Amino acid sequence: MKKTKGQGSFIFFSLLPAFLLYIVFMLVPTINVFRESLYKTGGLSGKRTYVGLNNFKLLFADPQFVRAFQNTVFLIVIVTIITMVMAIFFAAILTRENLKGKNFFRIVFYIPNILSIAVVASIFAAVYGMDGGLINGFFRLVKDSHTNIPFLGDRQLVVYSIGAAMVWQAIGYYMVMYMSTMSQIPKQLYEAANLDGASRLRQFFDITLPLSWETVRTTLTFYVISNINIAFQIIKALTGGGPNGASLTLLNYQYEQAYTNSAYGYGLAIGVVVFLFSFILTAIVHQLTKRDLIQY
Repeated sequence: MKKTKGQGSFIFFSLLPAFLLYIVFMLVPTINVFRESLYKTGGLSGKRTYVGLNNFKLLFADPQFVRAFQNTVFLIVIVTIITMVMAIFFAAILTRENLKGKNFFRIVFYIPNILSIAVVASIFAAVYGMDGGLINGFFRLVKDSHTNIPFLGDRQLVVYSIGAAMVWQAIGYYMVMYMSTMSQIPKQLYEAANLDGASRLRQFFDITLPLSWETVRTTLTFYVISNINIAFQIIKALTGGGPNGASLTLLNYQYEQAYTNSAYGYGLAIGVVVFLFSFILTAIVHQLTKRDLIQY
């Protein structure tokens, strides 16, 4: 009994610092965001006026907020799906096929993930550049034309261009994770499938994907959450939200309102929307990807 009490005390005091840090740096600020979103603040003057839910009413009548919300949905949902599908595809090829230099491809794919966001933004600024950009230079070489495509200056193209940069930056990290899981699948399962006449595609959907599903599910949830911050950083470094706010996401718009326009309460109202949106989206992903665990 004394031993059990001693273990309980040890566990309690071991977890206490982490629990206190969580309360101070996570729980209290989150509650404060919800509370301050109900006020209208006067920027540096410090004057606060209680406005209730008025900040939220203004949000959904704000066309810039609607555009930022649409961009956020695209960069989180569509970019996540593309990234995960491509990462699984390349992982399956590099795991199953007898390719020379597998470790080389792992390193090449993984390098973008270890680069800072500022470096990634600089690379794609050079790729998308109007005058000396890689893509426009290639088009001029092939078509012998002097027409430049404004990838980062066109309201319709800018979000897709940023999405491509995000896919490039993240794909290698998840590919390596999937390769690690797929390499642990017993080869006997594939040998038995070959004897039964199953094609490579059938083996992928019947063996590889089901036995890697828990890793896919975990990484999918993780990427949905982290993608919100990654999109903010890349846009901040690459376009600053331009042209004319066309590439703003919710976090970028929140930063602009709270710290540039001194509309602190309005900015925190956007923060509340981001919190609720990410929470609901994570719950939806968790529910949609739920399935019975397959063991071997």
